[in-house]
Amino acid sequence: MVHKLFVYGTLHPSAAPPEVRDDVRRFRLEGKGTIRGKRLDFGEYPGVVLERGAGEVSGHIFSIPSDPKLLERLDHYEEYFADDPKSSIFLRKLVNVRREDGTTERCWAYVLNPSCLERLPSAS
Repeated sequence: MVHKLFVYGTLHPSAAPPEVRDDVRRFRLEGKGTIRGKRLDFGEYPGVVLERGAGEVSGHIFSIPSDPKLLERLDHYEEYFADDPKSSIFLRKLVNVRREDGTTERCWAYVLNPSCLERLPSAS
């Protein structure tokens, strides 16, 4: 099972809101990386749309504790509903992350659900 998370926004320990702060403080930094996609800014939080032909989105790779309840809490915060993905704002997906040394690693990442983009405020 994958126990790494690619973080590009509010799940970073230095940016985490009170709802998830205690959980993300348990993450261990593994390094920097990039994924293919487009980063959108919604003011209070960013989001990434996965796109093959898009640019690179920078972020950090974290090891996370092997704790299913941790992922459940993060899913709740990110409004990802595994039993109803169509109504989810974010989806938790396994993505290929390119590390600074050029190697690739599979990590979890919360990415925007393409079917809900019209429901979100304008992004810049």
